[in-house]
Amino acid sequence: MTPFSFELYPPRTPARTAALEGTIRRLAAAGPDFLSVTYGAGGSTGGESLRVLRWIRENTDVDPLAHLTCVGNDYVTASALIREFLDAGIERFLAVRGDPPAGKDEDDAFLGDLRTSAELVQLIHRVQAERAPYGETAIPGQPDAVRVDPRPRARTTVAAFPNGHPRSRHPREHLDALLAKQAAGADAAITQLFFHADDYLRFVERARAAGVTIPILPGVMPVTSPAKLRRMLELTGEPLPAELSVSLEVEPTPEGRREVGVAYAARLARDVLAGGAPGIHLYAFNEHETVLAVLREAGVPLREAGVPLREGAAADAPRTDPHPAFAGSTKETTR
Repeated sequence: MTPFSFELYPPRTPARTAALEGTIRRLAAAGPDFLSVTYGAGGSTGGESLRVLRWIRENTDVDPLAHLTCVGNDYVTASALIREFLDAGIERFLAVRGDPPAGKDEDDAFLGDLRTSAELVQLIHRVQAERAPYGETAIPGQPDAVRVDPRPRARTTVAAFPNGHPRSRHPREHLDALLAKQAAGADAAITQLFFHADDYLRFVERARAAGVTIPILPGVMPVTSPAKLRRMLELTGEPLPAELSVSLEVEPTPEGRREVGVAYAARLARDVLAGGAPGIHLYAFNEHETVLAVLREAGVPLREAGVPLREGAAADAPRTDPHPAFAGSTKETTR
């Protein structure tokens, strides 16, 4: 089965907590590899992030993945936060530098002594090693004897940028940064947004040629309105995807625009999977129907009601008809 995962963010008001828990249950029932929970700018939602992560761990069979940022933390505060996550049973992390706080830009001093995501990856592993240098397992029949096991190792994921990091000063810089994250102990990478399959596939080729060996998951977001598209372009610096933009603008209803966004994201998912992507990571915006529709339309098998999909069911997995604007694949792509 194709691995897939979802990103969520902490609810901003108590009233949204129950809705998010319902969304988590629906997403978890589909059988994702993990559910990630973002960490607010400057740590503004750190406590609520941990609450959501604990809820996932205690109420589903899916691994929770915690986001951690350099922004808003230094070595001391980040170490304490990592210990808190580990104590709660959270052992998967996404380590990112983070964006400048509101009112600051790249020319301002806003980072402490924890300056790169590679340093954050190293810190995660260091804290876990200090917390649990080794494991012990009781030996049956010998009450006073234990077996010393290798220590558990946190699984750390980092960000990758198919079209280059907005702060990169030369084309190779973001690949060098990804290599540094890998050397620091990262196990996988998730890409920031892209809108064309070839952007991802060519990036993976360049990364492999540069020496990156960790899996690189494509991050896919169903964009369902012109306003959301404009906002994503502002945040990421990506060029305007003309085909998607025009299709969203000409659709007169929210339902039609949702169909456009689902179809575009599903086609993108199909194309990167056909090109060799190891799975799909979907940005869910705390809503389950749209991202699950993307997976169904892309032909990705899902569990139903928490029951594993039966063998051979991929062929008759539920699919919705693709939007006519994106019914076909963009092109044949190889890695």
